[in-house]
Amino acid sequence: MPIYEYECSGCTHRFELKRKFNETGAVPCPNCGCETQRVFSATPIIFKGPGFYVTDYRKSPPADGKGEVKASK
Repeated sequence: MPIYEYECSGCTHRFELKRKFNETGAVPCPNCGCETQRVFSATPIIFKGPGFYVTDYRKSPPADGKGEVKASK
């Protein structure tokens, strides 16, 4: 079950709540009982592993001719 963050419109209290995907309806504030709104925030992106830089941002071969394969006639 996902965890959602809510903010109270009355006392500005923020809290987290586990709810099922198919649950709908208003969530009352646990402090004052006022109406709440769900808070949306950006999800961080974490790049882990030793191969990320090597596989995704590999430098192009040097332009000085080293490393090029020439066909013989």
